[in-house]
Amino acid sequence: MSSPTLPAAPLSRDQDATARLVQRLGHAGLAPFVLLALLIWLVDASLHPFVALALAAWGAAIVSFLGGVHWGIALRDAGASAARFHLAWGAVPALLAWLAIVMPAYAGLPLLGLILVVCYLADRRSWPAAGLAEWLPLRLRLTAVATLSCLLGAAGT
Repeated sequence: MSSPTLPAAPLSRDQDATARLVQRLGHAGLAPFVLLALLIWLVDASLHPFVALALAAWGAAIVSFLGGVHWGIALRDAGASAARFHLAWGAVPALLAWLAIVMPAYAGLPLLGLILVVCYLADRRSWPAAGLAEWLPLRLRLTAVATLSCLLGAAGT
């Protein structure tokens, strides 16, 4: 199976299955972003705070996960000079996401969108050296939809 998000080299059956699972889980993770962003526009205004908080919480969970990926890279490559960057950067998204959650939704959701973009940019610079460059096209698509959802959700509050 060959696609722009899968590694170019031939994959074993297990690697191919893992690559498909990563893609499916990544795309499934967009469902709460899209659904909650749409719900903000569809529900009664009295429900906006609940829906906006749900969207912000999901965004913060994903942003924290993206930081955790860097800890995984650092622990895998503990002796590498880049491990310090991955450990330090890996904590930043969760701290910023926490800040976004305690802000009003009209400000916190755009901040989460910005954090998602900054996380992608950090990954684009650091993942190739970690052997993860083949996943960047998928990361870009996921980031674009998640960021747009945060911005649309904020606009609806």
